[in-house]
Amino acid sequence: MDLQFLLERFSEPTILVGGGLLVGLVFGAFAQQSRFCLRAAAIEFTHGKAGPKLAVWLLAFSAAVLGTQLLIAFDLASLGEARQLASPQSLAGAAIGGVMFGCGMILSRGCASRLLVLSATGNLRALLSGLVFAVVAQASLRGILEPSRAWIASTLTTSDIGGNDLLAFLGMSRTVAIALALMWLAAGIWVAVRCRAGIWRSVSALGVGLAIPLAWWFTDSMSHQAFDPVQVEGVTFTGPSADTLMLFLSPPGTMLDFDVGLVPGVFLGSFLAALLTRELEIQGFKDGPSMRRYLLGAALMGFGGMLAGGCAVGAGVTGASVIALTAWVTLSAIWLSAAITDRLVDGGPQAARAAGVAGVAGGMPVQP
Repeated sequence: MDLQFLLERFSEPTILVGGGLLVGLVFGAFAQQSRFCLRAAAIEFTHGKAGPKLAVWLLAFSAAVLGTQLLIAFDLASLGEARQLASPQSLAGAAIGGVMFGCGMILSRGCASRLLVLSATGNLRALLSGLVFAVVAQASLRGILEPSRAWIASTLTTSDIGGNDLLAFLGMSRTVAIALALMWLAAGIWVAVRCRAGIWRSVSALGVGLAIPLAWWFTDSMSHQAFDPVQVEGVTFTGPSADTLMLFLSPPGTMLDFDVGLVPGVFLGSFLAALLTRELEIQGFKDGPSMRRYLLGAALMGFGGMLAGGCAVGAGVTGASVIALTAWVTLSAIWLSAAITDRLVDGGPQAARAAGVAGVAGGMPVQP
């Protein structure tokens, strides 16, 4: 699509912010309706279940990978200049940051994107946790934690092994990536049908995933048609959350770009979806210990996400959609550390079953 019509009428920063806002609206609305959450899917999987939370994540993940790979295959986007492929990435940061992020999302009961979505529906726990996440991410990017992050990230990078393109590293063709994405999509559909996840929830999960290639296509198109340089990027929340925070605290704080529109867009999309479906509800912390748990988890996610080069969505889905090696390292580390943390902190499957029995005996629904 030619964006010259817009470029002739609006400034480039305005179009970039508007594009980020639109992509965020799509992601936020569908994420709220589908209950998209890597933490929930990881817990369900490690508890030996193939339920709706896992189905949602598989559908969103496969849609992101398949949509992105089809864009590349049909020359609708050229993503070689994406940060994940064009510049050296930290393998050490991907592994260590992924472990920290996985631990943090269990403690805070949601990944970065889930906290943002929940905060828009009235969840004050998620709102405060999200603010802590953004503050620590900013401190890790340009503040007091930046030297520690940079030191860890520099210990082992993809430049030491010849690049971050996993397809090129393994000598695999684009067709193989598309075939794998179709397999994940089939698995997601099978799980969704088997556990009766529901048509609308499944469609919403696909909508979450398709927001990623939409972001790739838009920023790539702008990079070719705009006068000033434009970063080709997908959907991520660690860096954008930090930039959005600074924009509000110290205007202009950062250059107006795609990222600045993304976070408010997700918040607004989630809010509108919850409003239309009457799911807005004010929720707070239960007690002091639970508050400490949430905030510690948010801090771990802020540093871990910046160290890994992205959050569960930015590194784990967006990065994986272009088959970046570090994204798969991060994603594996997040799943593994989430499973271990769940077992150590919350007791794992046995505790979940015991809570379920107690909930049924008491006549109260048990929240996962």
